Amino acid sequence: MTSLTAPLPARTTVGIVGGGPAGLLLARLLHQAGVDCVVLESRSRAYVEQRQRAGILEQGTVDALRSSGAAERLDREGLVHDGVELRWNRRGHRIDFPSLTGGRKVWVYAQTEVVKDLIALQLRDGAPLLFDAEVSQVTAADTDQPTVHYTHGGVEHTVVCDYVVGCDGFHGATRKAIPAAALSTFERVYPYSWFGILADVPPSSDELVYAHSPRGFALLSMRSPTVSRLYLQVPNGTDAATWTDGRIWDELDARFAVDGDWKLARGPITQRSVLPMRSSVTEPMRWGRVILAGDAAHIVPPTGAKGLNLAASDVIVLARAFEELAATGSTAGLDSYSDTCLRRVWRAEHFSWFMTTTLHTAPDQSPFDTRLQLSQLDRIAASPHAAAELAQNYAGLPVG
Repeated sequence: MTSLTAPLPARTTVGIVGGGPAGLLLARLLHQAGVDCVVLESRSRAYVEQRQRAGILEQGTVDALRSSGAAERLDREGLVHDGVELRWNRRGHRIDFPSLTGGRKVWVYAQTEVVKDLIALQLRDGAPLLFDAEVSQVTAADTDQPTVHYTHGGVEHTVVCDYVVGCDGFHGATRKAIPAAALSTFERVYPYSWFGILADVPPSSDELVYAHSPRGFALLSMRSPTVSRLYLQVPNGTDAATWTDGRIWDELDARFAVDGDWKLARGPITQRSVLPMRSSVTEPMRWGRVILAGDAAHIVPPTGAKGLNLAASDVIVLARAFEELAATGSTAGLDSYSDTCLRRVWRAEHFSWFMTTTLHTAPDQSPFDTRLQLSQLDRIAASPHAAAELAQNYAGLPVG
């Protein structure tokens, strides 16, 4: 079993900074390919395994977890979804994924559970993984020996690598190793946030419900057959503590309102949080021997369920490139990594923007803007081509 307390080796092929789903999946894929690596995570194992994030897995992400041996519990406990429902003007329309995508689906399985599964595998038979290892900097990024500097247990250490992969987020140390002048970052900040709750009540729908309403957007999701995950569009700066449970449920009721006998089930609210919405893409995703993946390179609003899945697609492409390097000595896959990933990233960014701006109500929105949104939703309901475009992007485009 990989130790949680001993320092990492002082030399490795791939140094992975960040022990979230991207870093852990990359480590697992590299281990299977016989490429040595180490993983450094600044937080404790308990923190990482409890951090609430995404809950929707694309077909490609599930396929990668299965091939890596990390899907046993996913296949047993994950909820397979064949579609989603859109609601507007008090009516609903279901988008059927398999019929529109050639059989592709999505799974509801929380990121926390993916992380637990990958950590268990890593500690059982994977490459070294060290928690509570705070990376201070990555040096020599433009040489063939980039070096990761980290502190563990109050002692400073270094790992000399052939390549360093930053899976440590937008504010992580890895991005800072790349000269600011070498990067271009494109951003959009949205004028609203998501107020999310967890509730101990069975979901009121078997599939996700995305609702457009004059009062703002709402999303009905779930974590399990007994736990609901729901979201409300709220103004930026909203304090979750100022909302009573009754007000939350009343607002959800109003936004999900639909003609017919459907009813929103209420229950005890166990968690609440407010999530700001923004889009960001950093180019290129590689500089010298330093490579960015996941949130270190791109962020999407959660409306399209792309964040975790984009991170997974990044590391799938990257693992193939490292496997090619080990087998043939060719750096072609690594050299094309950034361009390959960015094509998919921008498509996902566009889809997330489309879902966000079609379903949310901007503070300065005019009646004309609203009618355009409703026209677009009507088109999705009436046009198999428009429905297929949504389904194919939601269930996940091919990786690579």
